[in-house]
Amino acid sequence: MPRPERFQNCKDLFDLILTCEERVYDQVVEDLNSREQETCQPVHVVNVDIQDNHEEATLGAFLICELCQCIQHTEDMENEIDELLQEFEEKSGRAFLHTVCFY
Repeated sequence: MPRPERFQNCKDLFDLILTCEERVYDQVVEDLNSREQETCQPVHVVNVDIQDNHEEATLGAFLICELCQCIQHTEDMENEIDELLQEFEEKSGRAFLHTVCFY
């Protein structure tokens, strides 16, 4: 990509979208909910709130990487993601936001 692309203009379908700030999470959910549903394919939107400083960004990156690896190794993400997020909340001491939208 020659430049960053705007999520609102992206027509790709995702299984999982991660955000790092509640304001961005709200914007992503709002955008997905405003789109016309065509395929009814679910997309999980998860927010891991990360403070904007070097230390928190580093810790958050490792947390998100570990979360993605765990999700990738689940046999049924649809049924296991809530339990997995709860485990990560307890382990990290962070509250995650999670919702399901549909394409």
